[in-house]
Amino acid sequence: MYKYIKRALDFCAALGAIIVLSPVLLIVALLVKTKLGSPVLFKQERPGMIDKKTGEEKIFTLCKFRTMTDERDENGELLPDEIRLTKFGQFLRSTSIDELPEFINILKGDMSFIGPRPLLVRYLPLYSDEQHRRHLVRPGLSGWAQVNGRNTVSWEEKFNLDVEYVDKMSFSLDVKIFFMTIMSVLKREGISSETSATMEEFKGNKVEETTEV
Repeated sequence: MYKYIKRALDFCAALGAIIVLSPVLLIVALLVKTKLGSPVLFKQERPGMIDKKTGEEKIFTLCKFRTMTDERDENGELLPDEIRLTKFGQFLRSTSIDELPEFINILKGDMSFIGPRPLLVRYLPLYSDEQHRRHLVRPGLSGWAQVNGRNTVSWEEKFNLDVEYVDKMSFSLDVKIFFMTIMSVLKREGISSETSATMEEFKGNKVEETTEV
């Protein structure tokens, strides 16, 4: 029952947030343009909820404030994230301000306030059947994995938490995650992994080696 009410709540909350925070969105957009240049928004295709008709994830365009420069090496290749991520960009990420344009995605129905974070399209073939279940609900601005370690937990742990959310989704759990998210943002926890400025790339699930006897 809650999954039907959830979409209406998301729409109303996203619309209200855009109206109330419109001055903040404008100021941040101007700062991004001044400090990082154009385009102000970082756009990237991400997989959303599985379409019941096609059985495949609906691909949508996620919008965020950009946090990195376009600095490249002599071969025209983008420099590593830790070099392109400026102090201003780090501030936007640590405060989650860079995520605010995703209110538009929520308004459109691509995302929810709470749900598994939308990852990269190229990860889809790498998921196990169980991990694919994270797409049975709309991806979220924040989720169960984000408030339990964010980028500091392993991919396996992250996916387990995502699937756990799918199985236990409820209004009370969403409220719990909402307040835990506020605490995480205030503490600026879990922004980077131990070895990366953001999160290491997912390269698939480990296959245990077996020895024939």
